[in-house]
Amino acid sequence: MAEREDDRKAPERTCVATREAKPVEDLIRFVRAPDGTVVPDLKRELPGRGVWVTATADAVRLALKKKAFARGFKDGATAVDPALDASVRDLMERQALAMLGFANKAGRVICGFAKVEAALAKEPVLALVEANDAGADGLRKLRQTATRLGKGSGLRVMSLFRSGQLDLALGRSNVVHAALLAGPVSAAFLARCDALARYEGVSGDGPPPTDAVGATVTGAGEPAGTDKA
Repeated sequence: MAEREDDRKAPERTCVATREAKPVEDLIRFVRAPDGTVVPDLKRELPGRGVWVTATADAVRLALKKKAFARGFKDGATAVDPALDASVRDLMERQALAMLGFANKAGRVICGFAKVEAALAKEPVLALVEANDAGADGLRKLRQTATRLGKGSGLRVMSLFRSGQLDLALGRSNVVHAALLAGPVSAAFLARCDALARYEGVSGDGPPPTDAVGATVTGAGEPAGTDKA
């Protein structure tokens, strides 16, 4: 019975919102906590019966609208937060930022415009991490440097987070520009960013011709390049 009920082992599941069968990598698993509350199981490791939803905010909202969670959890009371789509987004964001913090502790993050510019010349830079509430001028200059060094076409940019969020994740203040050096923990951070971007419907994969991968750069705030350290 336990084996039959363990839905985590199947290579694909059916989305309760769209009724489409998809690989589990394209879905979010939800379980019911002991108090009946529906909670996301992003790592697909919590015990119990799972209900699967396509990994986009639109699909989660559709599942809420169709009351699909109540139908999916066939036995017992189910309490669903009407803002579940936002809760999932916040959890994905926290996990991505936590992974950025791990990358920083592993010495794979370089902060500050001047240091990032220097790293482009001599380090294996996997991606640029840019605050999305800063101006675009600093990123433009860094892209020009990367292009001059022959690295522009393969350089990824992640601009999903505000400067304050980067400050907390990296344990320093006024973070606007950061370079992410190659390594397993860096790749794990980018994978979480990609999942978050897909969830929000922000952008697709692959290097863009100008601005960002995984998210659109929204430089509408203060001029970039203030973190000179």
